[in-house]
Amino acid sequence: MPAHLVDVTMFWSAQGGGVARYLRTKQRWLAAQGVWRHTLAVTAAPDAPGEIHPMPSWPLPGSGGYRFAVRRARCADELVALAPTLIEAGDPYRLAWSAIDAGQRLGVPVIGFCHSDLMALAQRAGRNLAPSAGRFAARRAARYLRHVYGGMQQVLAPSRWMVQRLRECGLERVVHQPLGVDVRAFRPAPPDRQWRAALGANDSTCVLLYAGRFAPEKNLDLLVSAVERLGDRFLLVLVGAGPARPRPSPRVRVIPYLRSEKLLSRMISSADLFVHAGDQETCGLAILEAFACGIPVAARAAAGMAELLDTPAAAAVTSGRTNAFAEAIHALSCSNLEALRNTARVHALRHDWQGAFARLLQVYGQVQGIAPTPKRRVAYAD
Repeated sequence: MPAHLVDVTMFWSAQGGGVARYLRTKQRWLAAQGVWRHTLAVTAAPDAPGEIHPMPSWPLPGSGGYRFAVRRARCADELVALAPTLIEAGDPYRLAWSAIDAGQRLGVPVIGFCHSDLMALAQRAGRNLAPSAGRFAARRAARYLRHVYGGMQQVLAPSRWMVQRLRECGLERVVHQPLGVDVRAFRPAPPDRQWRAALGANDSTCVLLYAGRFAPEKNLDLLVSAVERLGDRFLLVLVGAGPARPRPSPRVRVIPYLRSEKLLSRMISSADLFVHAGDQETCGLAILEAFACGIPVAARAAAGMAELLDTPAAAAVTSGRTNAFAEAIHALSCSNLEALRNTARVHALRHDWQGAFARLLQVYGQVQGIAPTPKRRVAYAD
């Protein structure tokens, strides 16, 4: 009988982004290997697809479709009933504590995968009140991470930058586990001329594309301001959904979230450049997908995303100013884009899912024999 992995996370919704795509891809890959049985235990709506196990949860207002688990004990019961031999918690919130409880009861290891920078999110929220409040919130978030991840046998981080962030919190059992990209689903294709024409783009238009969640930390208004400064030759297309819908502009088109990888790949391939202004990304799956489609990228060289920009097919923007983004986009658009497309694809091939998942299986094998240390229920997160 194959080992049973249960992935548990709240980062799943009808308009989910990179984490949901990562989990779906991992599930398909594990099924093809025939070694692991894989269940996704997520805070999805009751009408969730059959391949996932919906966990008890409530809608999280202002999150753009995410749901939040409240009842720690009940969620732990649900996980125990699934009888996993390994639990992976994809977020550090309520479900992570339920995963720890279930691991203790079953005597199986629990690992965490840190997909978001909780300290930066807390600091940004606190900073809206006062600079000192932001620093205090970041310290409290670091303390919280020490509590929740301290109860797990291993913590994975998708970038070396995030590994260092977690170690600075006082965590020791942290390893780098890159996400990778599905280079078969995301691959170069001829531009869809009909799609470009429907946007109002002609042969001389430089179409800039962003695909991802519309969230404050993505800094979408910075991209809007940059394209307005660049002028009529540039058009920005924003694909996604979320609570921070970008402000309207004549040079901007907004397209609803696309779940279909095939449609998203074709849309990316039809753009001239991919752009991303986020400065809190733990990895940057979206820009890897753009590279895989053979599209050059202009992105903020910050957090974990900076590690993916070491290629001539990328313009690494070191500042969060509008001028910096506009200058980087303009310079990249004046380059030999045909040559850069080939360079982008080669760069993506170095980050193929196959290698990332093979490495992940090694981690699973290493922790399989580690039973959780019995400990009392942690009241900190109750």
